[in-house]
Amino acid sequence: MSVPQRVLDIAEGIRSMRIRGAGKIARAAAEALKIAAQEYRGGGGEEDFRKYMEHVAQILLSTRPTAVSLPNAVYYVMHRLEKASGSIGDLVDAVVAAADEFIRESLEAVQRIAMYGAKLIPSGAVVLTHCHSTAAVSVIAAAYKMGRVRKVYSTETRPFYQGRITMRHLLSAGVPATQIPDSAVRYIMREVDVVVVGADTITSNGALINKVGTSQVALAAHEARVRFYTAAETYKFSPATVIGEPVPIEFRDPSEIVPRGWIEAHRGIEVLNPAFDITPPNYIDAIITEMGVIPPQAAILVLMERYGWAIEKMRHREPPRLRFEETVDQR
Repeated sequence: MSVPQRVLDIAEGIRSMRIRGAGKIARAAAEALKIAAQEYRGGGGEEDFRKYMEHVAQILLSTRPTAVSLPNAVYYVMHRLEKASGSIGDLVDAVVAAADEFIRESLEAVQRIAMYGAKLIPSGAVVLTHCHSTAAVSVIAAAYKMGRVRKVYSTETRPFYQGRITMRHLLSAGVPATQIPDSAVRYIMREVDVVVVGADTITSNGALINKVGTSQVALAAHEARVRFYTAAETYKFSPATVIGEPVPIEFRDPSEIVPRGWIEAHRGIEVLNPAFDITPPNYIDAIITEMGVIPPQAAILVLMERYGWAIEKMRHREPPRLRFEETVDQR
């Protein structure tokens, strides 16, 4: 099955973290499905096109295991394809329309989250954030425009230093910001009034899966009685957790945190590189969504309202997950 090179490039960009941030990953996946549909050159009929699109969907699903925004974006588009009928041209139009709609709603969701979240920030606040999240930065920038933010601390967020991306966005919005090492969070917390972070996944019980180090930030905030908010579009809520499926935590190559030569020179030493960790709901004061501000305990209600159809499908079947390397070898 021939898959357009542009689609494979997007998949590799997600896998290698050249494309990062849950929202950007989701929008990139939707865009990849759109490109795949528009560039379909198969000679078969409707069923062949559906199989081709399912193959592309599996390539995208295999790239990153933790951020639920990726499968939710893919399922959003593929569900529309499943419901569509007619000629191949009609099916292509259904995929393109669904992808465009997902991308538009994703960007609009960030704007609404910024509006809701800014109102939670107290006047003259010192804010701390971890990693990079478009939604979280939008909340902070909107609050700054309202005169509510005095200063922001942003962690470096090793090993990929996503905090530097956050710094660039904050500074371009005119927000006074200071970069700190991840290990300085507990020391800095005594100055902080509120923490705002993004989300890669929200589970059905309101737990937060986010960049590794987030749970330590939450723990330090809890200890210091500092409010902890997460900004999360509803496509970051995980339907699979409703039926008891755990969220897999991605472990990446150790060479991202220590040189490969060092590992080879110290054989027998194990190096772990978890990309995410889990923050329990009792450390989260509120989740800021495009639907409004909710307590973690209301996550299940959001899931049932937005993803009831997906949950019902998951109860009856589990889609196969292939490794990215396998799908590339088959192209």
